[in-house]
Amino acid sequence: MLWQRGRAYAQDLRERVFAAFDAGFPVGQIAVMLLVSISYVSKTLSRRRDTGETAARPQRCHVPRKLAGLFQEIRQYVAARPDATIAEIRSWLVETHKVSASKTVVWETLAHLDLTRKKRPCTPPNRTARMLPRPVPNGVTPSPA
Repeated sequence: MLWQRGRAYAQDLRERVFAAFDAGFPVGQIAVMLLVSISYVSKTLSRRRDTGETAARPQRCHVPRKLAGLFQEIRQYVAARPDATIAEIRSWLVETHKVSASKTVVWETLAHLDLTRKKRPCTPPNRTARMLPRPVPNGVTPSPA
């Protein structure tokens, strides 16, 4: 069972913990059998004993996105200016909405809204010619081009 940060274990795992404990297995052995930590087993059993709860509680302490209140305005701005860079979006936020946001916050907000942006303005390629020399067989001296 793979655990992901910010997500509770599945309910079937909790039920297996309860079943194993009710069958008489010690906490440490349950943890080894189910490939979870002793802490998880102990806390799950303590919660059932103390409150009777057998389901995962909702996640707490989630901080809302800084720009959550401006999602619609950001969508409209990006739709009106599809070639806007992150820097331009940041300056627009400060000028229009008096909100300062880092590049990362803007980038993650755009990703959350399924909008992609350039990190910097378009620039021409450095060089159009071949950048690496052509491969030659071993023992052959390459001729100057």
